[in-house]
Amino acid sequence: MTITPWREIAVPHQDVLKGTFQESEFAADISQVHQGKASKEYQDPAQFFSRTFITEGMALLLDSVVRRLAGQGGDPVIQLQTAFGGGKTHTMLAVYHLAQGKSSASDLHGIPPLLDKIGVTALQPARVAVIDGINLSVSEPKTHGGISCRTIWGELALQLGGESAYALVRSADESGTSPDKDTVVELLSRAAPCVILMDELVAFYRQFQEGKTYPAGSFETNMTFIQALTEGIKSVPKAVMLASLPDSTNAGEGRGQVVLAQLESYFRRLHKIWKPVSKDEAFSIVRRRLFDHIENQSGMESTCRAFGEFYVANKEDLPNETQESQYLERMRQAYPIHPEIFDRLYEDWSTLQGFQRTRGVLQLLAQVVHRLWKDGNSDPLVMPGALPLFDPMVRNKCLDYLPQGWDPVIDQDIDGEKSKPAYIESEEARFGRIQAARRVARTVFLATAPGGAGRMSKGVEQERILLGVGRPDQPLGHYKDVLKRLLDRLNYLNTENARFWFGLTPNLRREMESRKQRFTDRDDVVPVLRSRLEKVIGRGGIFAGVHVFTPSADIPDDYGSAPRLVILPPMGASYHKGESNMAFMAAEEILRNRGEQPRQKQNRLLFLAADHDVVSRAWDQAKGWLAWNSIVTDIDNDRLVLDTLQVRQAKQQRDEAEQSLQRLLREAYRWIINPHEEFVRGKPKLEWEVVSISPAASSLVKAIEEKAIEEEWLITEWSSIHLSNTLRQWYFKEGVAEVPALKVWQDTCHYLYLPRLINSDVFKNAMAQGVESEDFFGFAMGKDGERYLGFVFGKSGLTSLDEAALLIERGAAAAFQELVRKEQEAKRQAEPPQPVDGTSTGGAATHPKGGQGRPDQNGGSSGTPTPSPSTPKKQFYGTVKLDPVKAKMDFATIVDEVVQQFTSRLGVEVEISVEIQAKGRDGFDDAVQRAVKENCNVLRFGSAEFED
Repeated sequence: MTITPWREIAVPHQDVLKGTFQESEFAADISQVHQGKASKEYQDPAQFFSRTFITEGMALLLDSVVRRLAGQGGDPVIQLQTAFGGGKTHTMLAVYHLAQGKSSASDLHGIPPLLDKIGVTALQPARVAVIDGINLSVSEPKTHGGISCRTIWGELALQLGGESAYALVRSADESGTSPDKDTVVELLSRAAPCVILMDELVAFYRQFQEGKTYPAGSFETNMTFIQALTEGIKSVPKAVMLASLPDSTNAGEGRGQVVLAQLESYFRRLHKIWKPVSKDEAFSIVRRRLFDHIENQSGMESTCRAFGEFYVANKEDLPNETQESQYLERMRQAYPIHPEIFDRLYEDWSTLQGFQRTRGVLQLLAQVVHRLWKDGNSDPLVMPGALPLFDPMVRNKCLDYLPQGWDPVIDQDIDGEKSKPAYIESEEARFGRIQAARRVARTVFLATAPGGAGRMSKGVEQERILLGVGRPDQPLGHYKDVLKRLLDRLNYLNTENARFWFGLTPNLRREMESRKQRFTDRDDVVPVLRSRLEKVIGRGGIFAGVHVFTPSADIPDDYGSAPRLVILPPMGASYHKGESNMAFMAAEEILRNRGEQPRQKQNRLLFLAADHDVVSRAWDQAKGWLAWNSIVTDIDNDRLVLDTLQVRQAKQQRDEAEQSLQRLLREAYRWIINPHEEFVRGKPKLEWEVVSISPAASSLVKAIEEKAIEEEWLITEWSSIHLSNTLRQWYFKEGVAEVPALKVWQDTCHYLYLPRLINSDVFKNAMAQGVESEDFFGFAMGKDGERYLGFVFGKSGLTSLDEAALLIERGAAAAFQELVRKEQEAKRQAEPPQPVDGTSTGGAATHPKGGQGRPDQNGGSSGTPTPSPSTPKKQFYGTVKLDPVKAKMDFATIVDEVVQQFTSRLGVEVEISVEIQAKGRDGFDDAVQRAVKENCNVLRFGSAEFED
């Protein structure tokens, strides 16, 4: 099959052919154009549009600008925001040239159809002001003849209307204060039709420091002006403003982010965001800029169709996308450059720091096309396999964006007459005839040198390598064969999981792979996984213990201070969504048994399991780390001799394997498993609830806690109504009126159908809150016969969690409370009245007729004298000795009968002190002394000492 070479169909521009282009020419500078200092291709409107492909976004924007200037609507404010190299400045230049009207619209390529669509025959020239934030200073005024502009509004006024317009804002410019909205509207009205182009605004405004004032004003006054300007443009029909803002990743940190957020808040109300260049549109942009014209349209079509048929015939070896008709159309748009080059540059290289999408692609491909043209390249397309990395200019352009260390990789393993691929080609004619080894190496380099950012797996698949080298007139099998040869011979080519990549590390993989077979699962791999997982999960948190791969016999079966987290072993206990789940079976074994004994406190356990699809990778990665670690150990012990670079790389590989292992463990161990029981036909049935946690969480144990709390698998706060409902559902049935509080708490630790409280304090708080209301339940410290001791119901009171404490059904508590009330009422009625004046009479002296004595004229009483009242007592002090055995119940009674008499009254201050004296005939040993002192310290005793 004969295919016409691309050089006979597509003709590059002269500067590309001759290599006379400057890389700076690909970087549009609107200030240079405005000052008349730019190169001709940017300065001359006709030449600019001849090399400009009008994208969909640019066409929509120009349509809006033309309508606005013609008074037919359009958007008053347009915000251009995308990453560097995305075409913002180029779009502003298109508006600049179109609005100025220095060339007839008919001479501007692509513009007449746009005007015809709008219905505008001729566009009136507009005044254009260019504000370049990089070209302005907040402290140094910009001089124009006899006028020094201090502020951005002064600069804007002078550009729009000269001295007369500047006079409108002179005072505001000189004082650094923002002009009002009316002044802005008048300025714009005088200048209309007018266009304001603001580039790099963030770069200008981040010069302002918080709270400082400069000749250009303060940050606040400048923000006020932006607000007035955006509002003012809206009021002037033939005024339009375009402002470029970087995306957040390119706005800088600190002050840049503050400025960007502030500007976006003003533009957001009125602006229309410009649609950036799409990847497929970039095909046409690059072709228009690099190539003058397509000389043979039929030859181009024939080449594209030949490739399309070739891809269909080899569909098993090539990516699926090549089988679609859309891919053929992409080839036509990108011709003579293969679409795979654009895909790699836009998807991989554009993620590198400093690589500016369209501009970076232009700069690199200009060098590539120039070198290929110079060498007489006869390929049908400019393909990844033809990338001339032997050329210093092309190589340096690639290395500009890559870290140090790629020079020896290219020299040895990729390109050049002395490289290993070239040597392989010299050994076998079928490879040398088509430069198969170097083409494959170049393709892998282009696809993997940036690191595969954004891809799920490192490296590039064989099918994409074949896409970068395969052509209709060559056997595809040669490239498959040479790839295997390269794997055996190259030092920096790596492979894993059928993916290939170049890296900076020499290839010790074969040694590592052989060593992986030495290690056993139980003795080597499991201990490594356990130790790494303990680091990944972390410490702290509310769990009483985190048990990693712990046998059931070693997991405590106690009430504990909190539930426990059990990490299931990776193999044989991983989680997948099948019905027969290994994780559930392993968890149930631990849940039901503690070694040979049945487990009692089953509701104190949660489980964490590895993902079935990920854990095998972590298992293999652990073996890989063991292998790399053994290599480094042998190097340190002089059992393996390598050069300095290899030693450093081996340690780097070990460290990377360690990091990868921890990352995989974090990714694998993400399934929290909660056992609970549902009653089916009166019998509890074990169920499993499973949720996933994010592997990106900063603290895994914290993420597990938060998710468990969110799902209410761990209860940190339990309301009294939930406790009340639990009591009614499970305890207060069939006439049962009371239940030991300790039993209820312990049952929540035993039974999977009850809530899992993190500790007894949660239960105590629910009790304390519940007794304050008469809606839930009562509480008693104990019971003496039929009477409750330390009874609390419908008020705050002392509650505790011991063997004697009782929770009382609401009706029974109300009945007992009523009984106590009646007894107290009867007791008060039975008490004799107390004399007021100390006599035996029960009240004040009264008039014989029942009235009080009336005062006479001398101030006395005409009847029996009224006794003067006694002086009220203001303090109470009392002491009592308690039986140590019954102290808790006795103290509760004292609180109810005495203390609450005072605390229930306003203005009464109550102070209670507890004095404890203990005498031991044989003394107290160190353990008792230590325990008592620690407890007294926790309970905040004022003094607590042991004496001889």
